[in-house]
Amino acid sequence: MHTSRLATKCYHCGNEFQVNKHHSSDEKTFCCSGCKSVYELLNENNLCNYYELNEHPGQFIQKEIRKEKYAFLEDPKIQVQLIQFQNKNFTHLTFYIPQIHCSSCLFLLENIYKFDSGIISSYVNFERKEVFIQFNNEKTSLRNVVETLEKIGYEPHLSLKGFESSPQAYDKALLYKIGFAGFAFANIMIYSLADYFAVQDPIEAKLDLLFKYFSLILSIPVLLYSASDFFRSAANSLKQRYINIDVPIALALIITFSKSVYEISTQSGSGYLDSMAGIVFFMLLGRWMQSKTISSLSFDRNFRNFFPIAVNKLVDGKGVPTLISELQEKDIFQIHSQEIIPVDCILSKGIAKLDYSFVNGESDIHEASIGELIYAGARQTGSKIELITLKPLSQNYLNNLWNNPRYNKKENSGFQILFDKIALYFTIGVLLLGFGSFAYFYFQGEYQLMWNALTTVLIVACPCALLLSQTYTYGHILNLFQKNKFFIRNAEVISALSEIKHIVFDKTGTITEIGNSSVKYFGRKLKPQEMENIYSILSNSMHPASQNVLSYLNQKEAKFIEHFKETLGSGIEAWIDDQHYKMGSVQFVGTQSQTDIMGTKIVVAIDQEIVGEFVIETPYKKGIKALFQKLTKQFKLSILTGDNDRERDNLKKLVSEETELKFYQSPEQKMNYIQQLQEQKSVPVMMVGDGLNDAGALLQSHVGVAVMNQANSFTPSSDAIIASDSLDKLDSLIQLSAKSKSIINYTFIISAIYNLTGLYYAIQGTLSPVIAAILMPISSISIIGISYFWSRYSAKILGLKIN
Repeated sequence: MHTSRLATKCYHCGNEFQVNKHHSSDEKTFCCSGCKSVYELLNENNLCNYYELNEHPGQFIQKEIRKEKYAFLEDPKIQVQLIQFQNKNFTHLTFYIPQIHCSSCLFLLENIYKFDSGIISSYVNFERKEVFIQFNNEKTSLRNVVETLEKIGYEPHLSLKGFESSPQAYDKALLYKIGFAGFAFANIMIYSLADYFAVQDPIEAKLDLLFKYFSLILSIPVLLYSASDFFRSAANSLKQRYINIDVPIALALIITFSKSVYEISTQSGSGYLDSMAGIVFFMLLGRWMQSKTISSLSFDRNFRNFFPIAVNKLVDGKGVPTLISELQEKDIFQIHSQEIIPVDCILSKGIAKLDYSFVNGESDIHEASIGELIYAGARQTGSKIELITLKPLSQNYLNNLWNNPRYNKKENSGFQILFDKIALYFTIGVLLLGFGSFAYFYFQGEYQLMWNALTTVLIVACPCALLLSQTYTYGHILNLFQKNKFFIRNAEVISALSEIKHIVFDKTGTITEIGNSSVKYFGRKLKPQEMENIYSILSNSMHPASQNVLSYLNQKEAKFIEHFKETLGSGIEAWIDDQHYKMGSVQFVGTQSQTDIMGTKIVVAIDQEIVGEFVIETPYKKGIKALFQKLTKQFKLSILTGDNDRERDNLKKLVSEETELKFYQSPEQKMNYIQQLQEQKSVPVMMVGDGLNDAGALLQSHVGVAVMNQANSFTPSSDAIIASDSLDKLDSLIQLSAKSKSIINYTFIISAIYNLTGLYYAIQGTLSPVIAAILMPISSISIIGISYFWSRYSAKILGLKIN
């Protein structure tokens, strides 16, 4: 054979090529300059661990990059369709990358900043095959980022119709593997059945041998193609000096196939090819069902399910409450002070004073002008504005922002660490048990039982159900929470909820009703223009007290206010008609109350003259007394409010003597109070408040729950959102989160019993390999069912909705 025809594999992508056409670097051979360039790039940035995680991970390498291929990305009209956020310093965008397929991809994409110093950070959603990237505008550009991705073999899918239309990852390869394994299994079984039932009338020797070779031919692609994922996973784990659950499965397949080849070639038996094909078919089918279940229980839920919020869309000049998921291009909508802008839009009326800290962590206020582009995620800190929708809701982008590590203060549950250790020791134990059974029957001379015991032990004992019991249970709990209008940031919040010892409540807007209050005015008679001005100023605020006074004034129209400032939890001041208005608490306005009537008070001062005050008597929410009575049995309670202490007697009727009541509390004092509880008493604290005024306290607490009174009261500081009419279920929701631990523990025990029972029969060599392959996925499916029905039963017992 001539040297020129010798073939070898590329170190980077694994493609075969002729030796005389290779490119080399560091004594490694590559099929082309593209693969060589990527290797050298990785090597320069100390990222060659990329090759240790998976074999030939660069299989999707782009061979050449045309010089002007991405020149179109310098066009601002095209950039605006791809960029999710941009200011003078930073840009955010998300790419769909279909090449993502293994841990090496994850490693490389999350270290992409080493290839382009302008990239600040990146993180990958492996299931959706997406990468979220933030970069510095002064150091790099959209075109440079895309070119960098392609240089390392990850060309992004660029859809100019918007990111939401990107194709979803769909693993057709797995279905093809299942299909072929099923086809081969059925045909091999037909050949095998002829042999099994031909006891008294044996099949003709030549025909029998032909059937066996047909079975062997069919089994080879089953082993090399359909079962390739098991071998790849096992090889990767061994390469990392770790034994995963696929190692015993891969070993069982190799042993079964090798034994079958030996028996057929020596004509000493029929082999176990039907068992091998059945193992692969049922194992793949079980994993497909598991992946479908996990997908349906995905914690990266649809944004409209997490945030059922709305805005006022202008229709014929009137505001109509509209779900943000229903906003369409060119719709005009209103945003009030302290509300988050949910979609990309253009400012059409008013003065936008925007806080982008939710998006980029910077607290500087950006003042936008009419016609300027405003990105989703900005919070309006000024007066009411009108905006024109440019892009419909981007659920992935805003969900990414809510799960930003800056706000996500929860740590991973200790369950996962425990389960990882169990998986390791369990697999090692299975291997020892399998080979121990093999050795036992070998010395007993029971060779048939010897092979049967080894293969069935390796197959039937799998910690899959053990390890997934937490995932399934949390998924079911999340669904039940959602049905009861309780939406949480992620699954870790469930674990945090179960550990709460102290609950702190805000008063106004949290435990009191909105829109059902009695409002009275005391002071000099207001002129029609003054009433109109007060109404116009208060219409910019979403504070519950402001909303109550607005209902009382009942004016037809509100003027646009240019000079407006709201101090959270204190009051508002504005300039209108060349007059300075200041409204809020007595401390904010700097005066004393003119009445002794109990209630929340909004003092009004015009040009530093006190003209009067609105007194709001707000009833408490229905069922709040019963809720406090139930919570007192389990938790320490506190109530904090910015109102005066005239409401103390009424509050005492609702709560126990042990409940601490604090008045005149500013947002900062509420946050400090929670911090003191955490530091002095070392207890996990839950804060329940409204999303607009209690952001600091919600963020400081172990679990922050924002009560959704108004349509757009979402805050990124909260870990959960609860609808106002579901607050009376809070005790049951917390109990359900605690129940989840019991469900996980019991399903874990059931899984352990299943594994021990299967092993009992497997080590005796009496269990068929095919039956073992069927039982293994059935165990996972049974755990899904137990977790599902147990979660629903627990919710029903606690009085929660389950449908």
